[in-house]
Amino acid sequence: MTNPVYLDYNASAPLCHEARQAMLVAMEIAGNPSSVHASGRAARKIVDHARRKIADLIGGDAERVIFTSGGTEANNLALNGLEDVTVFTSAVEHPSVIEARSDAKRIPVDANGVIDLAALETMLRAASDAGQRVLVSVMLANNETGVIQPVAKVGLLAHEYGAKVHCDAVQALGRLPVDMGQLLVDMVSISAHKIGGPKGIGALAIAPGVMLVPQIRGGGQEKYRRGGTENVIGIAGFGAAAERCEASRAKMDDVRALRDRLETVLASEAPELLIAGKGTDRLVNTSCLILPGMPGETQVMAMDLAGVAISSGSACSSGKVRESHVLKEMGVTDAGSAIRVSLGLETTDDEIDTFIRVWSRMRGNAVRKKSARHAA
Repeated sequence: MTNPVYLDYNASAPLCHEARQAMLVAMEIAGNPSSVHASGRAARKIVDHARRKIADLIGGDAERVIFTSGGTEANNLALNGLEDVTVFTSAVEHPSVIEARSDAKRIPVDANGVIDLAALETMLRAASDAGQRVLVSVMLANNETGVIQPVAKVGLLAHEYGAKVHCDAVQALGRLPVDMGQLLVDMVSISAHKIGGPKGIGALAIAPGVMLVPQIRGGGQEKYRRGGTENVIGIAGFGAAAERCEASRAKMDDVRALRDRLETVLASEAPELLIAGKGTDRLVNTSCLILPGMPGETQVMAMDLAGVAISSGSACSSGKVRESHVLKEMGVTDAGSAIRVSLGLETTDDEIDTFIRVWSRMRGNAVRKKSARHAA
């Protein structure tokens, strides 16, 4: 069953028409892209075309785009592929960064979830004085709150101390400009299914001079950087979604208007409502809404029963809800009451109206039950 109202684009965007068509074409090709016969060359042509389109989208070099199984593998390759480095990550990174290096040192953030640049400089200076090689990993936009990090400032600062910089741009791609040169980063992780491509395909783009130790061995694919036969069908869809992506980003102002209307109406109805990261730059499609006293899991289930798909923002892969480390680092005291509403290009005014109506009814029921308990 599909929810009539889908507002969980940060988890995964619907497959776009362009990606679907490209994948159907790729399905008809039997060859392995490493084979030299005609069918293999046809598969290689698809892979090379997609690689160029993805490189163009992020201001990278096609020869240095490494296809992976998704953003998680791209992040793991970036954090574990450099030898003999001390890793610094922000305290609000995605679990695929946080858990990739348990020995990483955490860079604190402020109440809006924005990285503390002064703290980072102190850490970089200490590492430099100790003769340590450093990799700094900071996401461009947070998957739970949408908060945008000053990655270019991080890059400038890190390079002053001779450090390399990795950026998880998975959630930002298609919603913000992602250009490796302008961001001053050495590596960028991206994923197809956030921009209307298929699930299970991503990429890590690296700058000249970055030498990675492969984490998956067993073949010479991806220039010996990542073994295994390339996912030609997924790559075809990724390339088509990337080609569509730049034009789609121009429509983000319409998405912003929908998100802002949603937040304005809800805030007027519920003065107790908190919006995480409200005081700083955020992705225009993302709202992290905290309704004190009502568990996020309860809200998600109530919305689902009404045909509206959202997320708690802190759900793990098992579907269970755990306390959000992002909101905890921001000092939010009622982090368990958060939900994430994330919009996309296909989101309509009617869908926002439906969400507002369902959410308002849900909150009203909760208020009435609370009042009845107090009266008793």
